[in-house]
Amino acid sequence: MTVQKTILIVDDSPENLTVLNELLQPIYSVRVATSGEKALRIVGSDPRPDLILLDVMMPEMDGYQVFQHLHANSATADIPVIFVTALDSAESEMLGLDLGAADYITKPYLAPIVLARIKSQLELKQARDRLTDQNAWLEAEVARRMAENELTQEVSIRALAHLAETRDPETGNHILRTQAYVHQLALALQTHPRFAAILTDPYIHLLARSAPLHDIGKVGIPDAILLKPGKLTPEEWEIMKSHARLGGEAFEAAERDAKQSVEFLSLAKEIAHFHHEKWDGSGYPQGLAGEAIPLSARIMALADVFDALISPRVYKKALSYAEALDIIVEGRAKHFDPDMVDCFVEHFPTFCEISERYLDPNLG
Repeated sequence: MTVQKTILIVDDSPENLTVLNELLQPIYSVRVATSGEKALRIVGSDPRPDLILLDVMMPEMDGYQVFQHLHANSATADIPVIFVTALDSAESEMLGLDLGAADYITKPYLAPIVLARIKSQLELKQARDRLTDQNAWLEAEVARRMAENELTQEVSIRALAHLAETRDPETGNHILRTQAYVHQLALALQTHPRFAAILTDPYIHLLARSAPLHDIGKVGIPDAILLKPGKLTPEEWEIMKSHARLGGEAFEAAERDAKQSVEFLSLAKEIAHFHHEKWDGSGYPQGLAGEAIPLSARIMALADVFDALISPRVYKKALSYAEALDIIVEGRAKHFDPDMVDCFVEHFPTFCEISERYLDPNLG
Protein backbone atom coordinates (compact mmCIF):
# COMPACT_ATOMS: atom_id res chain seq x y z
CA MET A 1 0.00 0.00 0.00
CA THR A 2 1.43 3.37 -1.05
CA VAL A 3 1.64 5.94 1.74
CA GLN A 4 0.13 9.28 0.72
CA LYS A 5 2.66 12.12 0.60
CA THR A 6 2.07 15.18 2.77
CA ILE A 7 2.19 18.69 1.28
CA LEU A 8 2.30 21.80 3.46
CA ILE A 9 0.88 24.96 1.83
CA VAL A 10 1.96 28.23 3.42
CA ASP A 11 0.10 31.35 2.27
CA ASP A 12 -1.58 34.27 4.06
CA SER A 13 -4.31 34.41 1.38
CA PRO A 14 -7.35 32.16 2.04
CA GLU A 15 -8.20 32.25 -1.67
CA ASN A 16 -4.79 30.88 -2.64
CA LEU A 17 -5.01 28.21 0.05
CA THR A 18 -8.40 27.12 -1.27
CA VAL A 19 -7.21 26.90 -4.86
CA LEU A 20 -4.12 24.84 -4.01
CA ASN A 21 -5.96 22.68 -1.50
CA GLU A 22 -8.64 21.74 -4.04
CA LEU A 23 -5.96 20.98 -6.61
CA LEU A 24 -3.85 18.79 -4.37
CA GLN A 25 -6.36 17.18 -2.00
CA PRO A 26 -7.32 14.33 -4.34
CA ILE A 27 -3.69 13.19 -4.63
CA TYR A 28 -1.90 14.24 -1.44
CA SER A 29 -2.47 14.72 2.26
CA VAL A 30 -2.59 18.51 2.60
CA ARG A 31 -1.78 20.69 5.60
CA VAL A 32 -2.08 24.49 5.56
CA ALA A 33 -0.56 27.43 7.41
CA THR A 34 -1.55 31.10 7.08
CA SER A 35 1.74 32.53 8.40
CA GLY A 36 5.42 31.75 8.63
CA GLU A 37 5.22 31.20 12.40
CA LYS A 38 2.40 28.65 12.04
CA ALA A 39 4.30 26.91 9.25
CA LEU A 40 7.34 26.41 11.46
CA ARG A 41 5.15 24.99 14.26
CA ILE A 42 3.52 22.54 11.85
CA VAL A 43 6.85 21.44 10.41
CA GLY A 44 8.07 20.74 13.93
CA SER A 45 5.28 18.19 14.52
CA ASP A 46 4.44 14.82 12.98
CA PRO A 47 3.83 13.99 10.28
CA ARG A 48 6.49 16.21 8.78
CA PRO A 49 5.64 17.33 5.26
CA ASP A 50 7.35 15.72 2.29
CA LEU A 51 7.25 19.04 0.41
CA ILE A 52 6.38 22.67 1.19
CA LEU A 53 4.69 25.20 -1.11
CA LEU A 54 5.82 28.48 0.42
CA ASP A 55 4.42 31.91 -0.42
CA VAL A 56 7.08 34.60 -0.60
CA MET A 57 5.07 37.73 0.19
CA MET A 58 3.70 37.35 3.74
CA PRO A 59 3.51 39.86 6.65
CA GLU A 60 5.79 39.65 9.70
CA MET A 61 7.85 36.72 8.39
CA ASP A 62 8.18 36.40 4.64
CA GLY A 63 8.87 33.18 2.74
CA TYR A 64 12.59 33.78 2.49
CA GLN A 65 12.86 34.10 6.28
CA VAL A 66 10.77 30.96 6.80
CA PHE A 67 13.03 29.09 4.40
CA GLN A 68 16.14 30.23 6.25
CA HIS A 69 14.70 28.84 9.51
CA LEU A 70 13.89 25.55 7.80
CA HIS A 71 17.32 25.32 6.24
CA ALA A 72 19.09 26.03 9.55
CA ASN A 73 17.35 23.11 11.28
CA SER A 74 18.88 19.71 10.47
CA ALA A 75 15.49 18.06 11.01
CA THR A 76 13.84 20.14 8.26
CA ALA A 77 16.73 21.16 6.01
CA ASP A 78 16.12 18.28 3.60
CA ILE A 79 12.43 19.04 2.98
CA PRO A 80 12.12 20.39 -0.58
CA VAL A 81 10.58 23.88 -0.78
CA ILE A 82 8.89 25.35 -3.83
CA PHE A 83 8.50 29.12 -3.61
CA VAL A 84 5.15 30.48 -4.79
CA THR A 85 4.85 34.19 -5.63
CA ALA A 86 3.16 36.79 -7.79
CA LEU A 87 6.55 38.44 -8.34
CA ASP A 88 7.28 37.48 -11.89
CA SER A 89 10.91 38.59 -12.16
CA ALA A 90 14.21 36.86 -12.77
CA GLU A 91 15.73 38.56 -9.70
CA SER A 92 13.06 37.12 -7.37
CA GLU A 93 13.43 33.66 -8.86
CA MET A 94 17.22 33.76 -8.61
CA LEU A 95 17.05 34.87 -4.98
CA GLY A 96 14.87 31.89 -4.06
CA LEU A 97 17.02 29.40 -5.94
CA ASP A 98 20.22 30.89 -4.53
CA LEU A 99 18.85 30.34 -1.03
CA GLY A 100 18.43 26.68 -1.89
CA ALA A 101 14.80 26.33 -2.90
CA ALA A 102 13.93 23.30 -5.03
CA ASP A 103 11.78 25.25 -7.50
CA TYR A 104 9.85 28.48 -8.12
CA ILE A 105 6.22 28.83 -9.25
CA THR A 106 4.55 32.13 -10.18
CA LYS A 107 0.93 33.08 -9.79
CA PRO A 108 -1.64 32.71 -11.25
CA TYR A 109 -1.40 28.92 -10.97
CA LEU A 110 -1.47 26.62 -13.94
CA ALA A 111 -2.65 23.30 -12.52
CA PRO A 112 -0.65 21.00 -14.83
CA ILE A 113 2.58 22.92 -14.08
CA VAL A 114 1.98 22.90 -10.32
CA LEU A 115 1.24 19.16 -10.29
CA ALA A 116 4.21 18.37 -12.54
CA ARG A 117 6.64 20.42 -10.43
CA ILE A 118 5.38 18.84 -7.21
CA LYS A 119 5.59 15.31 -8.62
CA SER A 120 9.11 15.93 -9.92
CA GLN A 121 10.38 17.24 -6.56
CA LEU A 122 8.76 14.40 -4.60
CA GLU A 123 10.37 11.83 -6.87
CA LEU A 124 13.74 13.53 -6.47
CA LYS A 125 13.34 13.53 -2.68
CA GLN A 126 12.36 9.87 -2.71
CA ALA A 127 15.46 9.05 -4.75
CA ARG A 128 17.67 11.05 -2.37
CA ASP A 129 16.11 9.37 0.66
CA ARG A 130 16.62 5.95 -0.90
CA LEU A 131 20.25 6.78 -1.63
CA THR A 132 20.74 8.08 1.91
CA ASP A 133 19.22 4.90 3.36
CA GLN A 134 21.38 2.78 1.08
CA ASN A 135 24.51 4.68 2.09
CA ALA A 136 23.59 4.31 5.76
CA TRP A 137 23.09 0.57 5.25
CA LEU A 138 26.41 0.28 3.43
CA GLU A 139 28.21 2.18 6.21
CA ALA A 140 26.62 -0.05 8.84
CA GLU A 141 27.54 -3.17 6.83
CA VAL A 142 31.14 -2.01 6.42
CA ALA A 143 31.34 -1.29 10.17
CA ARG A 144 29.85 -4.71 10.96
CA ARG A 145 32.31 -6.52 8.70
CA MET A 146 35.25 -4.54 10.08
CA ALA A 147 34.20 -5.44 13.62
CA GLU A 148 33.84 -9.06 12.55
CA ASN A 149 37.31 -9.02 10.99
CA GLU A 150 38.73 -7.39 14.11
CA LEU A 151 37.17 -10.08 16.28
CA THR A 152 38.41 -12.84 13.99
CA GLN A 153 41.93 -11.44 14.10
CA GLU A 154 41.84 -11.07 17.88
CA VAL A 155 40.52 -14.60 18.43
CA SER A 156 43.14 -16.00 16.05
CA ILE A 157 45.88 -14.18 17.94
CA ARG A 158 44.59 -15.53 21.24
CA ALA A 159 44.49 -19.04 19.81
CA LEU A 160 48.10 -18.80 18.62
CA ALA A 161 49.19 -17.34 21.96
CA HIS A 162 47.46 -20.13 23.87
CA LEU A 163 49.11 -22.66 21.57
CA ALA A 164 52.49 -21.30 22.59
CA GLU A 165 51.36 -21.28 26.20
CA THR A 166 50.53 -25.01 26.09
CA ARG A 167 54.21 -25.64 25.33
CA ASP A 168 55.29 -23.46 28.26
CA PRO A 169 52.54 -23.82 30.90
CA GLU A 170 54.56 -22.06 33.62
CA THR A 171 53.77 -18.68 32.11
CA GLY A 172 50.13 -18.66 33.30
CA ASN A 173 48.69 -15.17 32.86
CA HIS A 174 52.00 -13.87 31.53
CA ILE A 175 50.34 -13.16 28.18
CA LEU A 176 47.60 -11.01 29.71
CA ARG A 177 50.00 -9.12 31.95
CA THR A 178 52.59 -8.36 29.30
CA GLN A 179 49.89 -7.27 26.88
CA ALA A 180 48.55 -4.83 29.48
CA TYR A 181 52.08 -3.60 30.34
CA VAL A 182 52.81 -2.96 26.67
CA HIS A 183 49.57 -1.04 26.22
CA GLN A 184 50.13 1.06 29.34
CA LEU A 185 53.77 1.83 28.54
CA ALA A 186 52.94 2.81 24.96
CA LEU A 187 50.19 5.16 26.15
CA ALA A 188 52.52 6.73 28.70
CA LEU A 189 55.19 7.26 26.02
CA GLN A 190 52.74 8.70 23.49
CA THR A 191 53.47 12.33 24.36
CA HIS A 192 57.25 11.89 24.49
CA PRO A 193 58.91 13.77 21.60
CA ARG A 194 61.03 10.74 20.66
CA PHE A 195 58.02 8.47 20.24
CA ALA A 196 54.98 10.67 19.51
CA ALA A 197 55.23 10.39 15.72
CA ILE A 198 55.04 6.57 15.81
CA LEU A 199 52.84 5.93 18.83
CA THR A 200 49.53 6.92 17.29
CA ASP A 201 46.32 5.44 18.67
CA PRO A 202 46.00 2.90 15.79
CA TYR A 203 49.65 1.86 16.23
CA ILE A 204 49.19 1.32 19.98
CA HIS A 205 46.04 -0.70 19.31
CA LEU A 206 47.92 -3.01 16.93
CA LEU A 207 50.95 -3.13 19.22
CA ALA A 208 48.90 -4.33 22.19
CA ARG A 209 47.10 -6.82 19.97
CA SER A 210 50.41 -8.23 18.71
CA ALA A 211 52.07 -8.47 22.13
CA PRO A 212 50.67 -11.92 23.09
CA LEU A 213 52.58 -13.44 20.16
CA HIS A 214 56.04 -12.39 21.35
CA ASP A 215 57.02 -15.96 22.33
CA ILE A 216 55.24 -17.82 19.52
CA GLY A 217 58.62 -19.17 18.40
CA LYS A 218 58.77 -21.37 21.51
CA VAL A 219 56.49 -23.76 19.63
CA GLY A 220 59.63 -24.77 17.73
CA ILE A 221 61.74 -25.49 20.84
CA PRO A 222 62.10 -29.19 21.86
CA ASP A 223 60.26 -30.19 25.04
CA ALA A 224 63.45 -31.45 26.65
CA ILE A 225 64.79 -27.90 26.61
CA LEU A 226 61.62 -25.83 26.94
CA LEU A 227 60.33 -27.83 29.91
CA LYS A 228 63.66 -28.58 31.57
CA PRO A 229 63.22 -27.93 35.34
CA GLY A 230 66.82 -26.85 35.88
CA LYS A 231 69.43 -24.57 34.42
CA LEU A 232 70.12 -24.94 30.70
CA THR A 233 73.54 -25.89 29.38
CA PRO A 234 75.24 -23.40 27.02
CA GLU A 235 74.25 -25.56 24.06
CA GLU A 236 70.65 -25.80 25.27
CA TRP A 237 70.56 -22.04 25.85
CA GLU A 238 71.56 -21.40 22.26
CA ILE A 239 68.67 -23.57 21.11
CA MET A 240 66.29 -21.80 23.50
CA LYS A 241 67.37 -18.41 22.15
CA SER A 242 66.42 -19.52 18.65
CA HIS A 243 62.74 -19.04 19.55
CA ALA A 244 63.10 -15.33 18.70
CA ARG A 245 64.38 -16.12 15.22
CA LEU A 246 61.75 -18.83 14.71
CA GLY A 247 58.94 -16.44 15.68
CA GLY A 248 60.22 -13.72 13.37
CA GLU A 249 60.58 -16.17 10.47
CA ALA A 250 57.04 -17.47 10.98
CA PHE A 251 55.56 -13.99 10.63
CA GLU A 252 57.86 -13.19 7.74
CA ALA A 253 56.50 -16.25 5.93
CA ALA A 254 52.95 -15.11 6.70
CA GLU A 255 53.77 -11.68 5.26
CA ARG A 256 54.96 -13.29 2.04
CA ASP A 257 51.73 -15.28 1.81
CA ALA A 258 49.56 -12.20 2.30
CA LYS A 259 48.33 -10.55 -0.89
CA GLN A 260 48.97 -7.09 0.53
CA SER A 261 50.84 -5.42 3.37
CA VAL A 262 49.36 -6.18 6.80
CA GLU A 263 50.58 -3.81 9.52
CA PHE A 264 49.65 -6.24 12.27
CA LEU A 265 51.96 -8.93 10.82
CA SER A 266 54.80 -6.41 10.59
CA LEU A 267 54.49 -5.50 14.27
CA ALA A 268 54.09 -9.13 15.34
CA LYS A 269 57.29 -10.00 13.42
CA GLU A 270 59.21 -7.15 15.07
CA ILE A 271 58.08 -8.13 18.54
CA ALA A 272 58.70 -11.86 18.13
CA HIS A 273 62.08 -11.41 16.48
CA PHE A 274 63.64 -8.56 18.43
CA HIS A 275 62.17 -8.47 21.96
CA HIS A 276 65.37 -10.01 23.38
CA GLU A 277 67.64 -7.37 21.85
CA LYS A 278 69.28 -4.98 24.33
CA TRP A 279 69.94 -1.25 24.13
CA ASP A 280 73.71 -1.75 24.47
CA GLY A 281 73.84 -4.36 21.67
CA SER A 282 74.42 -7.39 23.90
CA GLY A 283 71.09 -9.06 23.17
CA TYR A 284 70.00 -11.63 20.60
CA PRO A 285 69.36 -12.82 17.89
CA GLN A 286 71.13 -10.05 15.91
CA GLY A 287 72.86 -7.94 18.54
CA LEU A 288 71.05 -4.76 17.51
CA ALA A 289 71.69 -1.64 19.59
CA GLY A 290 69.86 1.59 20.44
CA GLU A 291 67.24 2.80 18.03
CA ALA A 292 68.18 0.12 15.51
CA ILE A 293 65.93 -2.07 17.67
CA PRO A 294 62.32 -1.54 16.53
CA LEU A 295 60.28 0.58 18.94
CA SER A 296 57.69 -2.19 19.34
CA ALA A 297 60.38 -4.65 20.46
CA ARG A 298 61.93 -2.17 22.93
CA ILE A 299 58.55 -1.72 24.61
CA MET A 300 57.95 -5.48 24.63
CA ALA A 301 61.41 -6.14 26.11
CA LEU A 302 60.77 -4.03 29.19
CA ALA A 303 57.31 -5.51 29.73
CA ASP A 304 58.59 -9.07 29.27
CA VAL A 305 61.54 -8.72 31.64
CA PHE A 306 59.49 -7.03 34.36
CA ASP A 307 56.95 -9.85 34.33
CA ALA A 308 59.67 -12.52 34.31
CA LEU A 309 61.28 -10.91 37.36
CA ILE A 310 58.12 -10.86 39.47
CA SER A 311 56.96 -14.34 38.41
CA PRO A 312 58.10 -17.60 40.05
CA ARG A 313 59.75 -20.29 37.93
CA VAL A 314 60.91 -23.79 38.78
CA TYR A 315 64.46 -22.47 38.74
CA LYS A 316 63.85 -19.23 40.71
CA LYS A 317 61.59 -17.44 43.16
CA ALA A 318 59.52 -14.39 42.27
CA LEU A 319 61.15 -11.08 43.13
CA SER A 320 59.29 -8.33 44.95
CA TYR A 321 58.12 -5.28 43.02
CA ALA A 322 60.85 -3.20 44.62
CA GLU A 323 63.56 -5.71 43.68
CA ALA A 324 62.26 -5.90 40.12
CA LEU A 325 62.23 -2.10 39.86
CA ASP A 326 65.85 -1.92 41.00
CA ILE A 327 66.87 -4.36 38.26
CA ILE A 328 64.93 -2.45 35.61
CA VAL A 329 66.57 0.81 36.69
CA GLU A 330 69.97 -0.90 36.69
CA GLY A 331 69.28 -1.92 33.08
CA ARG A 332 68.67 1.67 31.98
CA ALA A 333 70.74 2.42 28.84
CA LYS A 334 72.13 -1.13 29.05
CA HIS A 335 69.24 -3.53 28.54
CA PHE A 336 66.49 -0.96 27.99
CA ASP A 337 65.83 2.31 26.19
CA PRO A 338 66.61 4.92 28.89
CA ASP A 339 63.53 7.05 28.21
CA MET A 340 61.31 4.00 28.50
CA VAL A 341 62.81 3.15 31.89
CA ASP A 342 62.17 6.71 33.10
CA CYS A 343 58.55 6.44 31.98
CA PHE A 344 58.21 3.01 33.58
CA VAL A 345 59.50 4.36 36.89
CA GLU A 346 57.11 7.32 36.74
CA HIS A 347 54.12 5.02 36.22
CA PHE A 348 55.39 2.09 38.27
CA PRO A 349 52.32 1.82 40.59
CA THR A 350 50.14 1.28 37.52
CA PHE A 351 52.29 -1.64 36.38
CA CYS A 352 52.05 -3.17 39.83
CA GLU A 353 48.26 -2.83 39.70
CA ILE A 354 48.21 -4.65 36.35
CA SER A 355 50.26 -7.46 37.86
CA GLU A 356 47.81 -7.81 40.74
CA ARG A 357 44.85 -7.77 38.36
CA TYR A 358 46.17 -10.73 36.37
CA LEU A 359 47.71 -12.85 39.11
CA ASP A 360 48.27 -16.46 38.15
CA PRO A 361 45.45 -18.65 39.53
CA ASN A 362 47.77 -20.65 41.77
CA LEU A 363 49.10 -17.41 43.30
CA GLY A 364 45.89 -15.45 43.70
